[in-house]
Amino acid sequence: MAFIDEIKRRRTFAVISHPDAGKTTLTEKLLLFGGAIHIAGAVKSNKIKKTATSDWMEIEKQRGISVATSVMAFEYNGFKINILDTPGHQDFQEDTFRTLTAVDSVIIVVDCAKGVESQTRKLMNVCRMRNTPVIVFVNKMDRNGKNPFDLMDELEKELNIMVRPLSWPINQGDKFKGVYNLYEHSLNLYTPSKQTISENVAIDDINSKQLDDIVGEQDAMQLREDLELLDGVYPEFDRSTYEAGQVAPVFFGSALNNFGIKELLDCFCEIAPSPGEIQTEERIVKPEEEKFSGFVFKIHANMDPNHRSCIAFVKVCSGKFERNVNYKHVRLGKSFKFSSPTCFMAQKKDIVDEAYPGDIVGLPDSGGTFKIGDTLTSGETIHFKGLPSFSPEMFKYIENDDPMKAKQLNKGIEQLTDEGVAQVFTNQFNGRKIIGTVGALQFEVIQYRLLHEYNAQCRWEPISLYKACWIESDDAEALDTFKKRKYQYMAKDKEGRDVFLADSGYILQMAQSDFPKIRFHFSSEF
Repeated sequence: MAFIDEIKRRRTFAVISHPDAGKTTLTEKLLLFGGAIHIAGAVKSNKIKKTATSDWMEIEKQRGISVATSVMAFEYNGFKINILDTPGHQDFQEDTFRTLTAVDSVIIVVDCAKGVESQTRKLMNVCRMRNTPVIVFVNKMDRNGKNPFDLMDELEKELNIMVRPLSWPINQGDKFKGVYNLYEHSLNLYTPSKQTISENVAIDDINSKQLDDIVGEQDAMQLREDLELLDGVYPEFDRSTYEAGQVAPVFFGSALNNFGIKELLDCFCEIAPSPGEIQTEERIVKPEEEKFSGFVFKIHANMDPNHRSCIAFVKVCSGKFERNVNYKHVRLGKSFKFSSPTCFMAQKKDIVDEAYPGDIVGLPDSGGTFKIGDTLTSGETIHFKGLPSFSPEMFKYIENDDPMKAKQLNKGIEQLTDEGVAQVFTNQFNGRKIIGTVGALQFEVIQYRLLHEYNAQCRWEPISLYKACWIESDDAEALDTFKKRKYQYMAKDKEGRDVFLADSGYILQMAQSDFPKIRFHFSSEF
């Protein structure tokens, strides 16, 4: 029975948002409430201040943004919480998309002044594709922003999901006095404090005179009117519709000032789903199965710069993962055992002896054993799906700037592209390496990390390309003819698969109509 209890107390979720909505700050405060850290860091590019726990890479501290997903685990009120803090910047959205395959629910952070932004919409589409349960946290209520009712309408329209407020603000900006918690029927008063956890005064009866005394007669009247209107407009909160991904509960607060976080966390622990079943290509895998299975959704090189090691992040899907036990690597068809699997607190790692469904385990990978999407099992051959590499949209030739460091450069390119930071293609015409990314900022990150983690200098040279697409055909002769005709535009990816590099949309369209027997793929999962 203990095994089932362990699964039920797991909560694995991602925090997602548009850049600057306060996602990493919220993650910090959740860790603070969970007792995992004692002082919350700021997500600012400032050398003196303590930086956020989840933004541990040097470039993240300098730029004040997240460029890689961080994993943090802690215990809270009998629950085991696994948070994945994702990059908000669109140039790193591929990392975020893959992370969403490894979580059971999501918290979306929305800035009360800016409302729903473009990146939030894209990420919500991914959640909708998988019916992932979503909670919305409206942040920065201590600043002036949109009317809460207007925000509710915007959330429903832009995110294409029904909402149900579970807390409601009393004013905002300078006049912000707190929130009424509709889930627990209590009032939480606002006292700003950036570093410590502030206590909130609770009032059970919304019609009591005590409310008038604390927030003032006018605000008390307004709150009662608002709550009456809410009950008329929104149906009662139903947990089953939330778990089905049809309704998003909404909370209000200020992550920077520790307000509204505890209410969010308490309610989240109660209503968020524990790990559920996952569809593989062969069958549905249930978490309570005895045999272990899991998949690699992320690889990170150089978490510890002193040891040139890669870590593969594995989401445990069923059974119990145990240290020093042989597990089958499905793609390689070999067995491996792991003497030092780790659990995470961002960059800090502790050896773990066992892990349950929902947990994220780090497996050391110095030999490049793992690729994103790999499956580990107790012996069964199954394949988890839904971890594609997308067709890049920006391309540059990568050249070695220091001939003495060719080996370091090659190793760096290999490890960073294994991480999924970018994709590398070798041009068949001239043998040059082309790096393809989703956004321009990735080129800067690659150059920075090659220099600081691998001591290798690279320079970028321009190349005019529109799209890279993987090609295949059942007709070997047609494929051969295509490759000969398009020799100048052919490349191989890391796996040795054929890739067609189209230099314009017109060329791609013509190729598709001239060669009907060739299939063109815009993601590597086919």
